[in-house]
Parts: sequence; structure tokens; C-alpha cells
Amino acid sequence: QVQLVESGGGLVQDGGSLRLSCEVTTPNFSRWPLRWYRQAPENQREWVATITSSAGATYGDFVKGRFTISRDNAKNTMFLQMNSLKPEDTAVYYCNILVWGIDYWGQGTQITVSS
Repeated sequence: QVQLVESGGGLVQDGGSLRLSCEVTTPNFSRWPLRWYRQAPENQREWVATITSSAGATYGDFVKGRFTISRDNAKNTMFLQMNSLKPEDTAVYYCNILVWGIDYWGQGTQITVSS
């Protein structure tokens, strides 16, 4: 069974940094693309970033060089380093893996950026 456990959320001031982690329990972790999403109150879930099995990364337009997605295949863990955070980044952040056509999600972690 695929399980994802997130950590690293919290409260940070405008311009601050946070690093999210997501440990994934699944066979063959290294073969799957990994993603981060976020959902602000009263908004739809929004894609943040993807990292492929070969560590190629893509980002939502709003990221603008502030976030970095990465993975450690030896530890079955993915990361999201977030710098220059803004109040509009406040949301619940979710990690995601698609395994054989099935989406699996982390429990979500709250990020709050105060102005």
C-alpha cells in the first residue's frame, strides 16, 4: 500500500523560508514522478511542482524561481524548498505520487505566511 507522510509546515514571516518533506512508502520509488500541490481556503487545489524519475523539474508560473523540488531515492523522500515566501503562498500543501494510474496523497501540511 502506498503511503505518504508530510512534515515541515508551519508559520513563517513574509520573505522567509520553509522546507517540506514527504516520505513515501512504495516499491520502486525512483521510477515515479513526484508532485507538490497546494490548496488555499475557498480555492481549488493548485499544482506547484513536478520532479521526474530523472530529476527533471517543472514549476507553476507563480513559483518564479522561489521554490525547488528535489528527491532522495535512497530515502524514498521528496522535498520542497520554499524561499521568499509571500502571504499569498498561504495554503495547505500536499505531496502526490501517481502509481500505475492511481493518485496517492499526503495528509497535507499547513503553511501560513504572515505579512
